[in-house]
Amino acid sequence: MRQLSLVLASMLTLSTLNTPTVTIADTAHDLREMRLVQRVNCNNPQTQIAINECAKLSYQRADKKLNQAYQQLLPTLERSRKQKLIAAQQAWLKFRDTNCEFERTRYEGGSIAPSIYSGCLENTTKLRTQQLQEYLKSDP
Repeated sequence: MRQLSLVLASMLTLSTLNTPTVTIADTAHDLREMRLVQRVNCNNPQTQIAINECAKLSYQRADKKLNQAYQQLLPTLERSRKQKLIAAQQAWLKFRDTNCEFERTRYEGGSIAPSIYSGCLENTTKLRTQQLQEYLKSDP
């Protein structure tokens, strides 16, 4: 009888190991992991998440070019003009970010909102980069 009890207990324990379980996924964590595992094809994004990620990457490239132009321009300016450029750039950054936040609010809560925001940042940043590059050309 004791042996039968042990066998039944073992079977019960083993059967519970094979029971499927339901888990709730941490989607934010899963998305971050997905980005690390799978590179997004920005030539042909297939999902809104991919579109958002590609828009973000495109903005980051534009921002890098902006910073390069800014860093090239600064040393060419005399002290008083350099200070004015620094102040102008800080004000411009605040304007850009606030203006793009405003643009995004039109789509607040929608899955497209992040790509609208990144697209705005990219376009505005490219325009500012052009301005800085023009200053570089025209300043002695």
